[in-house]
Amino acid sequence: MKFFVDTADIDEIRDLATTGLLDGVTTNPSLIAKSGRDFLDVIAEICDIVDGPVSGEVTALDYEGMIKEGEVVLAIADNVALKVPLTVDGLKACKYFADKGRMVNVTLCFSAAQALLAAKAGASFISPFVGRHDDIGQDGMSLIEDIRTIYDNYDFKTEILVASVRHPIHVTDAARIGADVCTIPPKVIRQLSKHPLTDNGLAAFMDDWAKTGQTILK
Repeated sequence: MKFFVDTADIDEIRDLATTGLLDGVTTNPSLIAKSGRDFLDVIAEICDIVDGPVSGEVTALDYEGMIKEGEVVLAIADNVALKVPLTVDGLKACKYFADKGRMVNVTLCFSAAQALLAAKAGASFISPFVGRHDDIGQDGMSLIEDIRTIYDNYDFKTEILVASVRHPIHVTDAARIGADVCTIPPKVIRQLSKHPLTDNGLAAFMDDWAKTGQTILK
């Protein structure tokens, strides 16, 4: 499974990139607003840090506006994935840019039927929002299972990019189902390495080592 980080915080991205775990970055208008910086500058800086796909989202809601904005966003770098909403106009824009060989991430997916449309439009990524499904009492992971089955039935190349990830269980469940990518908040990526037995074991090792009175560096 590929790990994308879901943030526009440059310091977080730089730090996580040093782990070797980071395969890409997703942003959205809310994350850009939180950064307090210019959208184009932020995307360009992220693309300099990360070699993998960096999602930059259009804000236009009509097809013509998406095309105009998309041309600007995609001109930033070769590894930009244009993010468009799962609307009819968004699907049209997806096909337009996919036909030109550019990566497109179709976002705000909440049904398997929507995911099927995105794949047929040539999307590079489909972003189903599991956490928001859970918020309204539905099972977000059932959606991932349905999309995985449909895509496998027809050998669609669109990658399932699990979004709205809230906790480590979302990540492991998505990996078990066979999702291609998870886009994860920085805090949750760090939580993945945590386990109380790891902490307890390390503390015991350190106590035993201290009793030897030794040092590795002389």
